[in-house]
Amino acid sequence: MRKRHLALALGLSGLLCVPAQAEARDISRDTLAPNDGWAAADGGTTGGAAADDAHVYTVTDRAGLVRALDGGSGTPKIIKIAGTIDANTDDDGDHLDCADYATDGYSTKKYLTAYDPRTWGPAKPSGPQEEARQASAARQAARIVLPVGSNTTIVGLEGAVLKGASLQVKNADNVIVRNLDLRDAYDCFPVWQPNTGGLGDWKTAYDNLWLNGATHVWVDHVTASDKGHPDDREPTHFARNYLRHDGLLDITGGSDLVTVSWSRFAGHDKAILIGNGDTATGDRGRLRVTLHHNEFDSIVQRAPRVRFGQVHLYNNRYEVPDEGDYRYSLGVSTESGIYAENNAFHTPGHIEAADLVKSWNGTALHQTGTLFNGYPVDLLAIHNAYNSGSERDLTAEVGWTPTLHTKIDSAGTADREVARGAGAGRTP
Repeated sequence: MRKRHLALALGLSGLLCVPAQAEARDISRDTLAPNDGWAAADGGTTGGAAADDAHVYTVTDRAGLVRALDGGSGTPKIIKIAGTIDANTDDDGDHLDCADYATDGYSTKKYLTAYDPRTWGPAKPSGPQEEARQASAARQAARIVLPVGSNTTIVGLEGAVLKGASLQVKNADNVIVRNLDLRDAYDCFPVWQPNTGGLGDWKTAYDNLWLNGATHVWVDHVTASDKGHPDDREPTHFARNYLRHDGLLDITGGSDLVTVSWSRFAGHDKAILIGNGDTATGDRGRLRVTLHHNEFDSIVQRAPRVRFGQVHLYNNRYEVPDEGDYRYSLGVSTESGIYAENNAFHTPGHIEAADLVKSWNGTALHQTGTLFNGYPVDLLAIHNAYNSGSERDLTAEVGWTPTLHTKIDSAGTADREVARGAGAGRTP
């Protein structure tokens, strides 16, 4: 990437209106190429490319970013992020930690004492500590949840990082997010759910990027991770991991026409969820998503997990973690139609090809050209052979064939290109 001339922008704080021609190569004016995945359908995705100069901003702190986002308004806008922006900051720019959000007498110790399953039992938490947790969580949400409106492009300048934030594209259309390092959407106040999974579990609130009822969205050259607060350093409470992060990218609530390209998802439990409920039949005919040339590095599960959607998954690279509780990569769930082509998987010796696919109520998976540790495999045949009796057999008939795509390379070629080119800071 060419060097950006940011001396002025980085010497100021907040939000600056700058002329659109200030950069030698202004990727903020880029639009999605024709045929580049589902987001190219029905008129394509242009984000804020039509913004006038008065709505082109360079932002260097949370306050400036909030002003530029304008509460999720649909005015065409381009927002360029410079340097590192921490969403966990007050109006003066001072950092906030979990203790700063806690209110009404909340503390983790008191919460654990109040809802210990040995004394509280299987009931949903209620009473003073749960009310205090909710009030504390609301204080954090007011800081870190950042709504993104229609006709918006958010682009990171060289080395840009947005940490602690949950970017939320809710009921908005025509959005581009590019060249940005999204880190650590950390939930200070997880809620205990006694009946989840039989043993109970902790539920967290925030995704690094959440598309909810969003349409025409292009996510490109983004890096998403837990960097700063990895979950493997968190304690265990009630015999369950005290997770602080939800997804890296969730595409739910009937979102549609989405392309995710050349991005890197790293060091996380649940990476990408497409469709959030088996009973959400309103998602039928929606959740059309293309994932191509992405890297999934040390992801435990959901890379992706799909319900209902027609998902084209091609030329992606997987580095399966060699430690921890790896579960699966491709999740085939209710009425999903995953069309997987020429993807490459690298795994440690104890992970077999049969471990890569998991099915819950799914019926179909189309796959061709898969490489497993450098060798061609048929994931569908392996899944059916190794999981017979525990999961239903899958068919290759997913009911659709992708037509919107760029050149599809062999898995080996894509593997090398993605290793070199995926993630923030690597836009051509």
